[in-house]
Formats: sequence, structure tokens, C-alpha cells
Amino acid sequence: MYITITPQKLGGTYSQSSADFIGYLEKENQGLEQEDLLSGQAGMEHFFNQCGDDISAEEVVKDIDGNGAKLKKTEPKFYSITVSPSIYELNRLQNSSEDLKRYTRELMKDYVASFNREINGRSITIDDIKYYAKIEHQRTFKGMDWQIKENQPYATKILQLKTEVRSIEEGRTEGNIKLLQHKIKRLEKEAPRQQDGKRIVQGMRKEGNQSHIHIIVSRKDASNTFSLSPGSKYKASDVVMNGREVKRGFDRDSFFQKAEKSFDKTFGYQRNFAETYKARKDFIKNPKIYFAALMKLPTNEKAIAFKLMGKSGIPMMPSIPVTQTQLAMKIFNKLRRGVEVAIKSSSIGI
Repeated sequence: MYITITPQKLGGTYSQSSADFIGYLEKENQGLEQEDLLSGQAGMEHFFNQCGDDISAEEVVKDIDGNGAKLKKTEPKFYSITVSPSIYELNRLQNSSEDLKRYTRELMKDYVASFNREINGRSITIDDIKYYAKIEHQRTFKGMDWQIKENQPYATKILQLKTEVRSIEEGRTEGNIKLLQHKIKRLEKEAPRQQDGKRIVQGMRKEGNQSHIHIIVSRKDASNTFSLSPGSKYKASDVVMNGREVKRGFDRDSFFQKAEKSFDKTFGYQRNFAETYKARKDFIKNPKIYFAALMKLPTNEKAIAFKLMGKSGIPMMPSIPVTQTQLAMKIFNKLRRGVEVAIKSSSIGI
């Protein structure tokens, strides 16, 4: 499970309207027809919230844009939460669309519970926030994906050869076009990362179950009075302001951990150590702590953990001495950097 929370920007400034972002989320519906759905495949997806379904994009834009009273242009009007279950988590679902919709409603309760805020002397509830969500089932490869990076040397050579072919065809240079085309075909096949027998390139649709959740949540509460920012630099804390104690902050660590527990409880999922938020965070920030915990796992769980890491595209060492309590830090740091790239390449984070 990977979750990101980001303030939506337009260029270098915060967007004053949610229209562009909502339009982006509507892209997957383009060209989809209900009668063309394949068995077991999800079709057109619509926006929903805690108590409503089939909400139009126009209604979402109107509601979010109209809920930013007294916010400055330098402040985000809304936040985007992206929830990306792993293929193992998705395999646990019976119906991706309906199950993820049900999970989203549990997830947003966890979101609310992670605020250390009060409204009129009471803790905030799910009714105090304004959000809309949408399920998507497709992803495409982007430039930061590790598959694209590994194929890049081949992509560069192929582009050079195609440029040479074009130059010959236009009469600007001389050369053997058939020979160049043969080299291009060979490079296409030799590229290390392939999908369906084709070199993986930017914009190619990823195979398999790619279902994920996009959520847009207003910065202001449902009454358009109080600001609720998950981007607060403060974790849950109490401070004295103007002579009285005030609660402030949003605990991201708590939110991510609660989100995992809600998924596991909702779908009866048995989460491996390597799949936990805490483990991924320790992997990057406290590798010695991570590895010590990994070595203490039962043999079967340890084997599953390494398998999960490999499936995620993390570069693995040829041989991992599982009986040792330490690894050479130079090698381990290389592995850790691989995780950072894998996380960033998927536009997901922890």
C-alpha cells in the first residue's frame, strides 16, 4: 500500500480551481462504453463521497471550488490523496471497484482521526470534511519508472538510428537503410524490460491489475469555516495561543499505519513485514533497524519479504547472507537507493 498526500499546484503556484485536476481524473472514462465492458473488467467510474455515488465532475468542481473561504492565493485550496494498493492487496479483493469504494470510506475515517484538531470544542468527524473520490484501473509508464530507466540506453540508440534513417530518406546523407532498420529491430528485442514482447516505453499502458484510488479533499471543513491541512508541518501537538491551549497538526505516520490496518481488517489481509509502512520507512531512513528486524523474521516470512522486494523492482543482491546480522553498508545503501527510485518512479511515496 502506497499513499501520497499532495497539495495540487498549477505550475509554480497553487491552483485556484480544481477543474484541471478533475479533468485529469476523468481521462480514463474517455472512450469507455458500458456495453463494451469485458467480463470482470470495471467500466466507467464516477466520483463518490462518504454517502453518495455517481457524482458528476461538474458537481465536484463546483463544490470544491466553492469551499475555499478566506484562503490566500499562496495556500492550497485542496489536497490530492492517491492510494495505490499492491498487486497482492488487489488480489485479495472480490470486486475492485466496489471493494475499493468501501475501503475509501473507511480510509477517510482514518484521515479524520489523524487530525489533532477540534471544532467548537469537539473532535472532528467524517461529516466535517468535504471530499470526493474516484477509482481508476489503468496506469501508464512514466519517465521515472525503473523499467524506462533500464531501457533508456537502448531508447537513445534507437532514436539515433531512426534519425539516421530519416536523414537518408530525405537525401541529406547516404547510408544503408535496411541495415539500420535491422539494428533497430535487434535493439528493440534486446532491451531488458519488455511487456507483451515489446520494449517498454513511456506512455505504454501497464499490464495487470492497476486499480488505485484518487481522492480530492477540500482544505476547508464542510462548513467552509475551519482550515484542515494534512500538509501541516506540525504533528499532533498542543500549544498555548492567546492564553489558551489549542490543538494542531496532522499525524501522517498515524494515518498511513491506520490505513494499512483498515485494509487488513476490511479484507482479512495478512500483511508481510516488507509491506508495512514502518518497514519501508525504516528501509530508507534507518537501514540497520530495518535489517535487524528482517533477520528476526521466521524463515518463511523472511523469504516472502525478499520476494516482495524483488517483485517491486528493487535491485536485489545476487546472494543475501540471511544468517548474518549485518551487510556491507555500501551494498545496502545501493539497495536502499533502489527503493527510493522505485517509490518515486511510481509517483507514490511514504
